[in-house]
Amino acid sequence: MLATPPAQPSQETLLVQQSAVPELAHAQTRPIHWVATATAVAGVVALSSVVQPGSATAAQSTTGTRTQSAPAAVQPPGTAGVHFPLQCGPVKAVVTKKATGDLDGDGRPETVAVVHCDAPMGTPPDGLYVLTRAAGGRPRVVATLVDPKNRHTVTGFAVRSGKVSATLLGYSTDSVPSCCPDVKTPAEWRWNGNAFIRSAPAGSHSV
Repeated sequence: MLATPPAQPSQETLLVQQSAVPELAHAQTRPIHWVATATAVAGVVALSSVVQPGSATAAQSTTGTRTQSAPAAVQPPGTAGVHFPLQCGPVKAVVTKKATGDLDGDGRPETVAVVHCDAPMGTPPDGLYVLTRAAGGRPRVVATLVDPKNRHTVTGFAVRSGKVSATLLGYSTDSVPSCCPDVKTPAEWRWNGNAFIRSAPAGSHSV
């Protein structure tokens, strides 16, 4: 499991702030509010006042699952019942993609999941989260690689050779409609013993 080192992360560290967590330095994540604009029939999906931050529970995974093989005695964390740090109001959080791999070289696989609110209309932004097992064996979110508040859609997602890779579809301005992202950014994340460091894959460029 990923140990918490005493050193402070550099300015290159993306979205991961450290604190004393046995499994992995825990990211300081902020719940986001996402309101889907529905059609005239569906109306407006309002945020529920009774849903507290971090209370969204993942529904069953739907598409794009990739899983690297792990030893039978060391199973990767699952996503069922995990509370992800996003707020979806009356709809559920759904895991759309997931992959597993040993990100810190300790022989125990972590799970990386792409999650968004299962809204009936529009294009809800994705979050990209790292899960490991807590001391009692239950899976938990320990790092946020992509925060939904940044309005990214995660594509081309994989976990290979101890690193996480993805292509992020985003928007050049707030006026670009959510249906039509106009920025494409490839990204990789690797654990350096302190935090997950984001970099661009060799030879890649944003569009």
